[in-house]
Amino acid sequence: MKKVLVLLISLSVAFSSVAFGSGFLIYEHGTAAMGLAGTFVSLANDPTAVFYNPAGITWLPRTQVSAGGSFIFPSGSLSLPNWPDPTFQKVNQLDQTFFPPHFYLTQQLSSRVSLGLGVFAPYGLGTSWPVNYPLRYICTETSLETLFINPVLAFKLTDNLSIGAGISYIHSTLSLDLVSLVEIPETWSGDVPASLDKAKGEAVAFNAGILYKRNKFAVGFNWRSNFTVDYSGDLVLDKSNVPEAISPYIPDGGSVATSFKFPNIFDLGFSYQLSNKFLIALAGQYFTWKVYDSYEIDIDYGGGYTEQDVVEQNFKNSVILRAGFQYMLKDYFALRAGVIYDQSPQPIETMDPSLPDASRVAFTLGFGYTKGKLRVDVAYMFEIFEDRTSPNRNIYPGNLGLGTYETSAQLLGFTLGYRF
Repeated sequence: MKKVLVLLISLSVAFSSVAFGSGFLIYEHGTAAMGLAGTFVSLANDPTAVFYNPAGITWLPRTQVSAGGSFIFPSGSLSLPNWPDPTFQKVNQLDQTFFPPHFYLTQQLSSRVSLGLGVFAPYGLGTSWPVNYPLRYICTETSLETLFINPVLAFKLTDNLSIGAGISYIHSTLSLDLVSLVEIPETWSGDVPASLDKAKGEAVAFNAGILYKRNKFAVGFNWRSNFTVDYSGDLVLDKSNVPEAISPYIPDGGSVATSFKFPNIFDLGFSYQLSNKFLIALAGQYFTWKVYDSYEIDIDYGGGYTEQDVVEQNFKNSVILRAGFQYMLKDYFALRAGVIYDQSPQPIETMDPSLPDASRVAFTLGFGYTKGKLRVDVAYMFEIFEDRTSPNRNIYPGNLGLGTYETSAQLLGFTLGYRF
């Protein structure tokens, strides 16, 4: 029994990177900001400031609301040049579409005090691979979802300086599918699909910002705190292909408990109005991914049998650099563009198909249209990931699992805003 169960600890390998790396961080929670490559910390001039810099909401008059989301279309492939079967020397990710939504409401209480509320999903996405590809023992499908409910309060200290802070309630779900290779010596061996469907966890986090505006210049700083989500869920094994005589020796599943650590995010940006029509904005972010130095997973199969494993990860802190540009074609029509460099925090040694993260460059285009109290923003982003070769946790001898990942993504976002 133990020889069978101990192989199921391969789950720890699959879990170990499913939620981490910039590949699972979604920063596009406002479409004007997305068109400007995310350089919004020093602008914060619409209700999406609740996410990008809550200090900015003190400049928003009366009551304002905005809602929207981003369609995300990832694309990727894995080359396995050492794999003996040519059929699997090139494997494509299955098509997936994600839509993280956002909603914001701001209320001016006085000339100096404002309230805001944001609902958004900054960590998410997933990967999906053919169920019979060679690395199915690491994962076939992963999915992470987070929902933040983030009220904020902001004060204008002077005509040029404001501060804001908030607290977030976080609800998160985690799903994972993979195949376990089960072996009973001299008796039977075979693939047993395993599934963890929407393990749940909760957490609390904080955010704070400061914004200074003077004439044509603005500088902003925003902080989003680190937090830890403790997940628990049920693991189910599909034994439909297991011989009846063998089935009693393989568990039906068990309960899984694990914790994911998420980083602090520090965002500093500057903007300058070069003319009445042309604006330039720059920003840089620092992520404390080093908090993810190791990882633990506990599996309880029942009957007093449990497994525990600790996996070293050794992630590094990382940065994102952003530049955005806006041109007012008309008083009511803005054109936007930007460029992003996003550094991956993930070492090659812990890279695998559950999260094939890599440093990437992204380009953005967008526009904003205002008519009366209504505002519409639309933006497009194209991400090009660096090709990256990984040992894929050395699950096969002789470098058979060595693979190179090619990844790209397209995003299409929209936000509708209204001023009461």
